[in-house]
Amino acid sequence: MPDLEFVLPHWLYWAGLVAFPLIAMALVKRASAKGGTNQTNLGVGYLCLITGGFVGMHRHYLKSVLGFLYLIPFIGILVCNTSGRDARIVLSQVKNDILSYEFEVKHFGKRVADGYDDQDKLTAAQTALETAQKSVTEAQETVVFYNDLAGWLAIAIAVGLLIDAILLPRMVARYRETEPVRADDPPVDDNRIDLSGKPSWYRPIAHLSRLSGEFVAYWCVIAVFVYYYEVLARYVFNSPTNWAHESMFLMFGMQYLICGAHAYLTDSHVRVDVFYARFSRRKKALADIATSFFFFVFAGTLLITGWIFAMDAMRQMSGPSASWEVSFTEWAIQYWPVKLAMVLGALLLVLQGLAKLGEDIAIAVQPDVKEG
Repeated sequence: MPDLEFVLPHWLYWAGLVAFPLIAMALVKRASAKGGTNQTNLGVGYLCLITGGFVGMHRHYLKSVLGFLYLIPFIGILVCNTSGRDARIVLSQVKNDILSYEFEVKHFGKRVADGYDDQDKLTAAQTALETAQKSVTEAQETVVFYNDLAGWLAIAIAVGLLIDAILLPRMVARYRETEPVRADDPPVDDNRIDLSGKPSWYRPIAHLSRLSGEFVAYWCVIAVFVYYYEVLARYVFNSPTNWAHESMFLMFGMQYLICGAHAYLTDSHVRVDVFYARFSRRKKALADIATSFFFFVFAGTLLITGWIFAMDAMRQMSGPSASWEVSFTEWAIQYWPVKLAMVLGALLLVLQGLAKLGEDIAIAVQPDVKEG
């Protein structure tokens, strides 16, 4: 199999983190407006063909047993890659042996020419060299054989995918006819946050926290595709990437920071509520007011230190020796957007904390006023 040398461009990484959630949110909103449906979708079918067609995922999506036929050449490719890798290891070892034997032949040949009694050692080295040269030829033939076989198996899969890409619309239409959508399928609950009864000043902040959490939630889908590519490149093409792991742990770090306000809005942060759960609504509000001091110490510290880190990172982009702050890895991704995410996440968290504090104060003053 050929090597994959794709390295994710920095601009595509950052653009994808912004564009993908926006597109996904728009598609979800449009689908919700039309009404959810469980009917087989042609677009999903093509997505399965593109991302997992080499194992017949598109046919499995349509519950076709012919999808298992793709597993045969795919397993063959994995076997060829494993055997080819072993053959390359043997080839490397034999080449090293040849260098060693050539040195011995040269060394003992010189000693024999100088009159030393090393003819037996010279003969043994020459014999070992001839054997190693034959072995290297065999190892090279083995490597070529498995590479060619894996290539032909890949071509077989590609031909099958090309045929299925043409037939897929007809296959989806036929599947819809044989297995229509069940009328009793329950609707999908999108778990919207109820803001009815909340103060007018609270709703914009809550809406911002909800949108920020929903936005970064779609980054998890990006991670699925990136790690999918990494596993495929590593085990099918023997080409591990130098960017997949770093890009994802930076992305998840930013996600953790930005979604903090959403978690606070939905009361999802970890809390020991052995006593808190038994409190009345007013006592809970009073407890939240008392403990909010620790929250604002943490959130304020995060905001201030995050701002300092971000400014230090962006300060390098000005002046006669301007440069971007990048990671110390081979991929060398920019770090300043990550540090800006610290500021953004802390700011959202402080805003949501202020909104929660205001709500708790209102409840403590007027505990009989109910939400909604």
